[in-house]
Amino acid sequence: MDIYLIRHTQAANNVGLCYGQTDVILADSYADEMAILHNKLPEFSDDCSVFSSPLTRCLQLAQTFSDNVVTDERLLELNFGDWEGLQFDAIDADVLKHWTDNVVTAKPPNGEGFEELYVRATTFWKELIASDVNQVLIFTHAGVIRALLAHALNLPLANSFQLRIDSGSVHKLRLLDNYLYVEYINL
Repeated sequence: MDIYLIRHTQAANNVGLCYGQTDVILADSYADEMAILHNKLPEFSDDCSVFSSPLTRCLQLAQTFSDNVVTDERLLELNFGDWEGLQFDAIDADVLKHWTDNVVTAKPPNGEGFEELYVRATTFWKELIASDVNQVLIFTHAGVIRALLAHALNLPLANSFQLRIDSGSVHKLRLLDNYLYVEYINL
């Protein structure tokens, strides 16, 4: 099974905006970024499975690869709760520092922690691995990709934040004879 984890292209100019599960629009450069992304990937068979976060920034891109995209809420980015839609500099500095210092276990008010994101993402992963598909495209967010790579590599969750996950990036894994290989990260 070839598995491609694909991060959405750049969101519209939202510098400093906290928008985990907020459905923001894509940048004006979307068409160019989408073309670049298509060039990074091989041709896929007709039976390729395509999954996406339900947010527009992922789903719009996924639909350029397939007319049969399955959305799954377990592929959503971290829920920032009360911080959704706020500028990071509008959040109390001490509260934000506590969260960034403890990003794996701490939660934004009325949001979720990275451990919770990890559990929901790996639930999706386990179902996927048990399925009988040859090729899979998963259009999602940096947090979910970090969680899935941490799971695949058996990394402590805090170490997953050392992985660079660029907008429009591709991360390829291959499951072969019950062994999972990481073929590349952040292409």
